[in-house]
Amino acid sequence: MMYHPIFRNLGPPTSGGLILNFKRLPYCTTWVEFPDVEETLHGIGAPPTSVRNDGRPVFSLPVIVDPIRSPQAPIVLSNANHIAEYLEVTYPGQYTFLSVTLTSERFAARQVFPEGSRALQALFVHYIQEIFVKPLLPIMVPLSHQHLPERSQSHFLSGTTPSYLSVPPEREQAWRAVQEQFDFLANILDKNSGTDGDGVVAMGHELTYADFAIVSVLIWIEKVAPHDGWVRIRQWNGGRWGKLWERCKSCMDVF
Repeated sequence: MMYHPIFRNLGPPTSGGLILNFKRLPYCTTWVEFPDVEETLHGIGAPPTSVRNDGRPVFSLPVIVDPIRSPQAPIVLSNANHIAEYLEVTYPGQYTFLSVTLTSERFAARQVFPEGSRALQALFVHYIQEIFVKPLLPIMVPLSHQHLPERSQSHFLSGTTPSYLSVPPEREQAWRAVQEQFDFLANILDKNSGTDGDGVVAMGHELTYADFAIVSVLIWIEKVAPHDGWVRIRQWNGGRWGKLWERCKSCMDVF
């Protein structure tokens, strides 16, 4: 299986890579720089993730190429949510691969969508992706840009520059806005503590897609703003976010 994530300088695997590791699925990573995204994804037959107002397709990462079931016609998917649902449906439990030694090897995949949770998790992940991260953008986007190689920096700034590419002078005020979102989320997740959960993961006691959606944001912060950002956040809400990071640490390797 081939996994195409965002450029490597921005951190370890996003939610798709975390799920691949959690499910113990064999894969290899191919890094793609921003200027090469459209050509690379078009070349492997990846579907666009959206369409511009003028009808032109938009290609974005991550993308997964899965030849395991059909080597002659591999499955190619874009969009992190589609990838997560595909991996869960295709590899929900026991599965068999033909190894490099041409022998059959049997593996046990772990679920990321417990029975009956898919709709609520989809809503939760939508909240993380569309609302929870918004206060982070004025801080994280400029810092992320600084971590890119020069070729990708130039590409990222070409055309229309997003208005949030200037870091606001009130940095502490910006971090307070971020903390409000973390506080709100922590208060919600605390409802699953005590007899209903361990106070760390989103759904009781076991890791799910919801946790990986949160941790992919934490990974971004730790990689791009380790001193100004992650040092703060890991201590917020009684250390909840540092504990969640540790629970998911075994899934952060890149292959």
